[in-house]
Amino acid sequence: MSSSAREFVDTNIVVYAFTVDLRAEKALALLGKGCMISVQVLNEFANVARRKLGMSWAEVDDASASIRTLCPTILPLDIDTHLLAMDIAKRHKLSDFDALVIAAALQGGCETLWSEDMHHGLMIEDRLRISNPFHAQ
Repeated sequence: MSSSAREFVDTNIVVYAFTVDLRAEKALALLGKGCMISVQVLNEFANVARRKLGMSWAEVDDASASIRTLCPTILPLDIDTHLLAMDIAKRHKLSDFDALVIAAALQGGCETLWSEDMHHGLMIEDRLRISNPFHAQ
């Protein structure tokens, strides 16, 4: 298993990859590594792409196909993910949606969760570190 297979990208990183924002290059590099995502990330991307990026349905379909190609390991959400997420949300005072992303990353055996929106450096379950790829190194 490559190191990228042990990395997970949050929706905000995926969204940047489809913008002209300065962060797009770094986001594309992470997607190009083949990081894991979850079905939730695909759903949230579609929502943001339509509402905020103004993409047509055809553009959303094309972008989603590209994401699935670059990130072929797409983790499902099930009752176990839900239960783990609710526990994480309570213990770490996180939103339900952030906790679902974290739970999926944990279930995928990931060591790094790339996210701009969560607390940089936070360690979950002593095995998953949240890292902001745009944070000054």
